[in-house]
Amino acid sequence: MIDLRPFDKLGRFRNEWLDANYHFSFSGYHNEARMGEGALRVWNDDTIQPHTGFPPHGHQSMEIITYVRKGAITHKDSMGNTGRTEAGDVQVMSAGAGVQHSEWNADDETCQLFQIWILPRERGGQPGWGTRQFPKGDRSGKWTVFASGTGADDSLTLRQDATVMGATLRAGDTLDYNVAAGRHGYFVLAAGSVSLNGHVLNARDGAAIHGAETLVLKGIEDAEIVFVDTI
Repeated sequence: MIDLRPFDKLGRFRNEWLDANYHFSFSGYHNEARMGEGALRVWNDDTIQPHTGFPPHGHQSMEIITYVRKGAITHKDSMGNTGRTEAGDVQVMSAGAGVQHSEWNADDETCQLFQIWILPRERGGQPGWGTRQFPKGDRSGKWTVFASGTGADDSLTLRQDATVMGATLRAGDTLDYNVAAGRHGYFVLAAGSVSLNGHVLNARDGAAIHGAETLVLKGIEDAEIVFVDTI
């Protein structure tokens, strides 16, 4: 079954530096029908103003994936890691038994990103962080694995039976994906417009997939897609 999540129906939070849109229940937004999708618990669509961001704060027992749509985000954590992740690229932080981190837009332009949280297979453990570049041209018309439970295809590693992947799709081109029985899928358009099994999705719309489903995406406008397949 496919459950469409239009951007204008998402939960929302606004302040002077953050424009946040919640695909699932998060912070002050609570929707019993949107508590997660399998191990996937959070998918936030954030716009962060220049020279602002999330100050140091803590997490534990969560896999936190950041996909940057525009601009760049600078990461610092209590493990001593510092890094900058730019548009089209991905970072993964395994919070493990506990970690403090900040995510800061140090640039002069706004930063737009997806932040995705996935429950790990086990609580605790040693925290970790990594980032990788994923050129958009390398995923034209095909799925590229950003992060996975196996680290396959030189992807970043997740501590869960889950895969985070992306693709770009030109107008008129098609791309398939099979969600297996017993698994969950969720995808969001970072840009563009596609037809999904006959349903039209536009930039920043999402779709939840429950159980066995063959997905057929066709580009209406040139599109950029981020997808999670998880238990």
